[in-house]
Amino acid sequence: MTDYQPLLMTMDEAAALREDLGKETLMGKALARDIAKVQDYIATVGIEVPGHGEAGGYEHNRHKQNYIHMDIAGRLFLITEEAQYRDYIRDLLVAYAEVYPSLELNISRDTNHPGRLFHQTLNENMWMLYSSCAYSCIHHTLSADERTLIENDLFRIMVEMFVDTYAHDFDIIHNHGLWAVAAVGICGYAIQCQDTVGKALYGLKGDSVSGGFLAQLSQLFSPDGYYMEGPYYHRFSLRPIHLFAEVIERRQPEVGIFAHKDGVIQTTTYAVMSTAFPDGTLPALNDSSKTMDINDEGILIGTSVCFERYEEDANLLAMANHQQDVWVHIAGKKLSDAVAATESIPAFDWGSLYVTDGPEGDKGGLTILRHRDANEEDTMALLWFGQHGSDHQYHSALDHGHYDGLHLSIFNRGQEVTQDYGFGRWVNIEPKFGGRYIPENKSYCKQTIAHNTVVVDKKTQNNFDTATAESKWGELHFFNKDNKALQSMSGIIRGYYDGVDMQRTVLVAELEGIARPVVVDLFRLISEETHSYDYPVHHIGQLIRTDFDYQANNTLAPMGEDNGYQHLWQVAQGEVEGSTLVSWLHGESYYSMVSSAPAGSEVIFARLGANDPDFNLRSEPAFVLRQQGKTHLFANVLETHGYFNEAIEASTEARGLIERVEVVGMNDTASVVRLHRTDGKVHTLGVSNQTGGAQDGEHNVSFNGETFSWTGNVAML
Repeated sequence: MTDYQPLLMTMDEAAALREDLGKETLMGKALARDIAKVQDYIATVGIEVPGHGEAGGYEHNRHKQNYIHMDIAGRLFLITEEAQYRDYIRDLLVAYAEVYPSLELNISRDTNHPGRLFHQTLNENMWMLYSSCAYSCIHHTLSADERTLIENDLFRIMVEMFVDTYAHDFDIIHNHGLWAVAAVGICGYAIQCQDTVGKALYGLKGDSVSGGFLAQLSQLFSPDGYYMEGPYYHRFSLRPIHLFAEVIERRQPEVGIFAHKDGVIQTTTYAVMSTAFPDGTLPALNDSSKTMDINDEGILIGTSVCFERYEEDANLLAMANHQQDVWVHIAGKKLSDAVAATESIPAFDWGSLYVTDGPEGDKGGLTILRHRDANEEDTMALLWFGQHGSDHQYHSALDHGHYDGLHLSIFNRGQEVTQDYGFGRWVNIEPKFGGRYIPENKSYCKQTIAHNTVVVDKKTQNNFDTATAESKWGELHFFNKDNKALQSMSGIIRGYYDGVDMQRTVLVAELEGIARPVVVDLFRLISEETHSYDYPVHHIGQLIRTDFDYQANNTLAPMGEDNGYQHLWQVAQGEVEGSTLVSWLHGESYYSMVSSAPAGSEVIFARLGANDPDFNLRSEPAFVLRQQGKTHLFANVLETHGYFNEAIEASTEARGLIERVEVVGMNDTASVVRLHRTDGKVHTLGVSNQTGGAQDGEHNVSFNGETFSWTGNVAML
């Protein structure tokens, strides 16, 4: 054997992982799973190099599965020392090298440039990254002729395409750019071409500013580690970050990659993890899958690497325990051993937090309130007011932003209660528009009505214009997490609608006699002109009861003609005044939304699916509180109550205790609301509407002959 070492694992490390073979540790289970997976793939598929295919089609998936299984087989070869894994990788790489030079470019069906294997270079980057890792695991066993064939007729041609042919995209500061530089850098290390590595590390100009991995890490994330496109695309960036960083640390430790920009790799990894709902799924901010969770490979790798490279954080143990998996790597073994040595590991809890957005942390952000009760049940509320998740100046692919400033998501009892729809896409399902983003992603999913935030005059924020939306972002009004019994967060957005500013304050409050914390939502609209305001609530579950009469429609019509309303069937509607209640059942829990309702208010029940001839959209319910006014306040309380179990025919507390919400008064100083209960108790809340630091000071307001005084931005009066 020469001095050449595999990129991600030394022989001594492979021997250490070998000790877990056959054990019931997380590492042992991961190894057993991978062995079964690769052996089945080799036996079933063997060596197959298909031609071109559409996204999600057979050819696409075969190329994808080939690189996935080569990567796994490479590590298994080092750990088990079984030649079958080495032979599989060698034969498959040789097969690709024999055809790759003669392959024409694939056909791109979107705005991304095609590769020779895939419809977009992003997938080709991924193929080269994983295949390079696999190649490095068997490099020392190959003949000189085999290495020359694989390197010259496969990897170097790929590198040339990414660095030269598509040079205009190589240095883009974007998650696609991350994959490009990581793939080229890892390949450069694998084929021992330091010039290629330098381009990947420092950019084509070599300045570490205009492009390259160091520029990506320095410019892509906020000081709190948040990525503008949202958790779905953020978690996708973690794979190339951690894989390339680990290789750099092993090949060029003098770069100090894990310390770069004050440890940004740890910061940005924690930023993704800390946004997760208690069940591990990630919030669907911007274009997002509803099912993406912390079992994603990038987060899985990040959990192991952060535990080894940074700190043995208890939340990382909890993450691994939830994932029931670790990365097959020496970092994963350390984490696996720690989990095995810990008797009791509670569920992960990243706590309540405020995360800034924008490279300088000055473009809004998101706030999260978390509450864990005595029964270890978690409630989480997320308020979004960051920058638009697109940037048309860089690349058309960077267009995943939604128009939903001050969106609110709520989670408790193990499920998302008020939810974001996510993206409109059938990932890798080729018959559904080639697995790409469907037209309804723009006509519905990105629109403001598709989210839980107020819509003004049935229009989408910022006129559905990306450039306009990119020029605006929200601001933190206040954030309180220290008092567990009354946590609060508040954000402001200005000018998303002409002449209308918005302030949303959300409280997670413990109330005596109510088993679970209630979520109080005060949405304030500030305007000198009269507008129609729609407050949509997107939920899952069956309507149980209301406290008002409504009329169901025998003939359905869409709620509107555009701005997403054309996709919502208007199922029923009712006029309301004073206060209104809508209650529904989801899983084993009852939920009641109790809302203030001035004269002339309306509740509209809707269902998604109108103007959807290809049945692309999920059929889901929603209801809309429609009210009119100038400066106006929606006061809403979400109460979780009761228990339902159909299997044993049990139902308890199907009616909540919050009966009515009263807006006592609202002005530029403060809002005061009262929650009236069925047992006669009343809770009065005061919330500051002042800005510029005054929100934390003294408040004195009088409404309807009553005077209210308190100090601080929120108070239970």
